[in-house]
Amino acid sequence: MSLNVGDTAPSFELADTELKMRTLDEFKGGKIVLSFIVAASSPVCEVELCTFRDSWKEISDMGAKVIAISNDGPFANKAFAEKHNFNFPLLADYTSKTIKDYGVLMPDLLHIKDYNAAKRSVFIINEDGKIGYKWVSEDPLKEPNYEEIKDFLK
Repeated sequence: MSLNVGDTAPSFELADTELKMRTLDEFKGGKIVLSFIVAASSPVCEVELCTFRDSWKEISDMGAKVIAISNDGPFANKAFAEKHNFNFPLLADYTSKTIKDYGVLMPDLLHIKDYNAAKRSVFIINEDGKIGYKWVSEDPLKEPNYEEIKDFLK
């Protein structure tokens, strides 16, 4: 299933780095920058999430929140988040359910059978719960256009 701009964002319930279950609904009240990453601690994911971390004040001042999701478990995510002092939740979709719900599953990462990950992607969910912006890359080494994301939030 592929989601498009204008579609209602699928809800989720995923574990954060403290093993607390978090839902999409609890982040409502402004725009949500939902970033799906390929793998915790991988070099490009590190750059991407550190860029969001370093842009946090600017993004927050625009009334938006950042949430990152990977299919790594909460323990790998916790080590990754602590190493880089992320100031937003990093959620574990270790069953890939939410990744599939958003249509961004990348099966057989690096040609390893059944090693599934999320395609590097960013969705911005508007206040009404609908997707306002969508960027999905087939190339796990390609970063999102951060300025385009900020321009959309303005």
